[in-house]
Amino acid sequence: MTDGDAMETLSQATTRLSLAGYVEDYRSHDRRLVCGKCGTSHDPAEMTIDAIVRFEGDSNPDDEAIVYALDAGCGHRGLYISAYGSGATADDIAVVAALPDQAR
Repeated sequence: MTDGDAMETLSQATTRLSLAGYVEDYRSHDRRLVCGKCGTSHDPAEMTIDAIVRFEGDSNPDDEAIVYALDAGCGHRGLYISAYGSGATADDIAVVAALPDQAR
């Protein structure tokens, strides 16, 4: 990105990553990541993170979000989207803390 380029939106980032093959959705549940395709529950520490995109609101902390492009042992690649900062849930905080080091 160069000066003057518009920042990528959450929608644009998810579209870009979906076109790159990250088509499934992952959600946090009981401190684990659950694949939306097959329902397999994964230990976040075992996930492979291929990309991270962070979004920070200019003036509203509720606009803070993070997108992880993940590759899982179940054979499905997908996206995990979480709020961070004051908008993060306890489960999302636990999952993000357990992801491999490159996630932080």
